[in-house]
Amino acid sequence: MRPRIYLTNRLYPAAMELLQRYCNIELHEGEHNATEEEIISHLDNKDGIICFIANRMGDAIMEAAPNLKVISTASAGYNHIDIDEATKRGIYVCNTPGGPTEATADLAFGLLMTAGRRIAEADRYMRRGEWKVLSPIMFFGTPVWGKTLGVVGFGQIGRAVARRARGFNMKILYTDVAPAPPTAEQELAARFVSLEELLGESDFVTIHTPVTEATYHLMNDARFAMMKSTAVLVNTSRGGTVDEAALVKALKTGIIAGAGIDVFENEPTGTDNPLFALDNVVVLPHIGSSTEETRVNMAVLAVENLLAALRGEKPQGLLNPTVEHVRSLVHIRMLTI
Repeated sequence: MRPRIYLTNRLYPAAMELLQRYCNIELHEGEHNATEEEIISHLDNKDGIICFIANRMGDAIMEAAPNLKVISTASAGYNHIDIDEATKRGIYVCNTPGGPTEATADLAFGLLMTAGRRIAEADRYMRRGEWKVLSPIMFFGTPVWGKTLGVVGFGQIGRAVARRARGFNMKILYTDVAPAPPTAEQELAARFVSLEELLGESDFVTIHTPVTEATYHLMNDARFAMMKSTAVLVNTSRGGTVDEAALVKALKTGIIAGAGIDVFENEPTGTDNPLFALDNVVVLPHIGSSTEETRVNMAVLAVENLLAALRGEKPQGLLNPTVEHVRSLVHIRMLTI
């Protein structure tokens, strides 16, 4: 019998064709993100799920799918999946590491420049027809060339942003749970420092860390107070790493000069979010990986991860390797590909 797979969103044609070659598919067709109740109603006989960051995969969903063997998310982020619960149940959990690296780094650096040089603010000013005088003191921003960039989280995306910054002659500081290999530091002329030193010295701070207990609201009132009043914060990681109320206060009171934000604590967020009322912040709808090339590659990798797990192989993006011990108690090999 062919494995039965539930998709919370339609995949790109290349990924759909690969999945359809080996599996029977049931697809959420709605324009809205599939709710937990909708997902549960389709899981009683499913062997696998391909989901996205908008779909919370917790105990209730896993309980509703007794045959479930793999959850594959078409994203690098995975805080929407209860990995501990999945591991207890012998369910493989996979993501698409590396897939969004370059596209997200592009966007992060674009936000850095847009917020720093007040580009979006000036664009809105022009569109409102307010430009009446050619003034030498209009829209003073923070220059980028030769300034200091602080990278919080020096993984693939953080290093990719640092590579872009080197082209602007920026000094690179970074912080992480441990220093990077010396070769990476040398390549990027990057220096490992504490978070406190990074915030105090950086003209731009860019966040590239997952949300964990240690990083939840990493940027809060106390941390914003450590930053330069001319500094700009960029966040393309996860919304939970920044306390939005603290960020609003810092932007309103001049504790920092600006921000570029692609991710929010609650997504999708509405126009009642206080950040939307501030001119010194650029807001985007979580489009870090939003290029066709990137999203297609991530979707195909999500399918390949799922198929590998169903073959009893170790998927490329496996997030819970200890699950292999659990699965070995009841070996699965549904696919011969």
